[in-house]
Amino acid sequence: MAKTTRTTPAATAPGGALLDRMLGLIERGGNRLPHPFYLFTALFALLAVTTTVLAAAGVTVRVPGADKTLQVHGLLTGEGIRWLLANLIPNFTGFPSLGTVLLMMMAVGVAERTGLLEAAVRISIARAPARLLPYAVAFIACQAHLMSDIAIIVIPPLAALAFKAAGRNPVAGLIGAFACVCAGYAAGFTIGALDALYVGITEKAAAVLPDVGGVETHILVNYFYTSTASVLLALLGGFLTSRVLEPRLPEPTGDGVTDPDTDEAAAPGTGADQGTGADPGKDGEAPKSGAAVPGAAQAAGVSTAVSAREKRGLLLALLSVALYGAAVVTAWLIPGSPLRGEGGALVPSPVLDGVVPILFVAFLLGGAVYGVTVRTLRSADDVPKIMAQSVTGMSGYIVLIFVISQVIGLFEWSNAGTLLAVKGASLLKAAGLTGFTGLLLFVLLVCVLNLFITSGSALWSLMAPVFVPTFMLLGLEPAVTQAAFRIGDSATQMITPMNPYLFLALALLRRYEPQAQLGTLLSRLAVFTVPFLAAWLAVLGIFYLADLPLGPGAGIHLP
Repeated sequence: MAKTTRTTPAATAPGGALLDRMLGLIERGGNRLPHPFYLFTALFALLAVTTTVLAAAGVTVRVPGADKTLQVHGLLTGEGIRWLLANLIPNFTGFPSLGTVLLMMMAVGVAERTGLLEAAVRISIARAPARLLPYAVAFIACQAHLMSDIAIIVIPPLAALAFKAAGRNPVAGLIGAFACVCAGYAAGFTIGALDALYVGITEKAAAVLPDVGGVETHILVNYFYTSTASVLLALLGGFLTSRVLEPRLPEPTGDGVTDPDTDEAAAPGTGADQGTGADPGKDGEAPKSGAAVPGAAQAAGVSTAVSAREKRGLLLALLSVALYGAAVVTAWLIPGSPLRGEGGALVPSPVLDGVVPILFVAFLLGGAVYGVTVRTLRSADDVPKIMAQSVTGMSGYIVLIFVISQVIGLFEWSNAGTLLAVKGASLLKAAGLTGFTGLLLFVLLVCVLNLFITSGSALWSLMAPVFVPTFMLLGLEPAVTQAAFRIGDSATQMITPMNPYLFLALALLRRYEPQAQLGTLLSRLAVFTVPFLAAWLAVLGIFYLADLPLGPGAGIHLP
């Protein structure tokens, strides 16, 4: 993403609050961080030197309960060079999430670019009664990661329009929706590319420990947890929007469409370089929908109206996906079905192992049916063209995965990851920070780092190779560590100046309140940050204490 030099309004305002000065410091520090590609390249170089030194010193590591002692291997040795030459390409092409994410994005791209996802959001918001509108907006926002970063662009201005049409303060809809999209980005009943990203990295990180069996790392390992969290977050988000935020807001003086000052509004980073589909967003790898994604000016003019043709398209798409889903479930439940697992088990089974191809067909089917109905698909050739465009938008992610895969591969081959995990687990045990207390500290660490590294996949790629095996040595499933990471990756996303969409939200806010500054927006978003963090942690605590499965076949403790 091209960086622009800008002056943060709140940081330069006379008498700025301590929070504003701290956020200005975070922004300046974050701007000095290199591109994630170079960050991981530097980490690879550091690992190369470190592993070579450890190997020369004859350092070994023994996993508690394992029969053999492992030798640390150095990359800058004859053995290491041979390993790198032989595994550079397999590390990349064999990275678990690569194929999964590309496959998911091809299908989701069809549903997105034909207009299916946006129309579904519009009809959901438009039908909500005024009294329940904040809760409807919050619930939809907490399912929004299905739409990737387009959700942060489309849902807040749509919510503002819906609030205005219902006679409520549109600023409450705008800010409430933005907060819920960010804080609920890793939650929801929906499954998307984000889930595939997380689980692919988790799977590789879990493989750092040798001879560990019985570990579930499929795409649904957090499904029960994220589904439950999304309900609580939606209820809390609706309450905070209607009872805490909205009563404290002034009446808007702008019309919600006109920029108060085009040049000034663009100054905080909301110009063409950040309001279009050209840049990476929250995760730096999920594509926005190209021409289908509105910029700041276009997003503010989105209508909540749904035409008769769009309604018909939505109905037919829903029916087609429902029939397909019913056929899959029926085939899964039939005794003796090839979709059942060993001994006729429902869990684990080929259905869970093959959930990505099943979802691929569902999104592709629904998007195609909708596109044909509303005529956004003019010919059969349009489908593969859209799929190709969606994959093209993943080019930045593919490049990043190349270097990430080498780092994780070196962690695994050199046994450096195992060494860190064993030492980390020993330190946590010595300090008495095992179990849920250790997870809580991990969440707080992620919350802080997320202020600087807003790419969820980049941050998880940095942390997973150390913390997944560390908590495994403490007896916790990789699914638990991944669930804890989701909390930190979501809770502070809305208030970090490193999130380019924060400045998009500011530009949209200034259409209703021309004098609003960054501090204005941050002070209102602060209403949501701590309660959302507490809600996420409360759900994780309930699952942990009750020893409930986080997803199909994914428990809390290792067997």
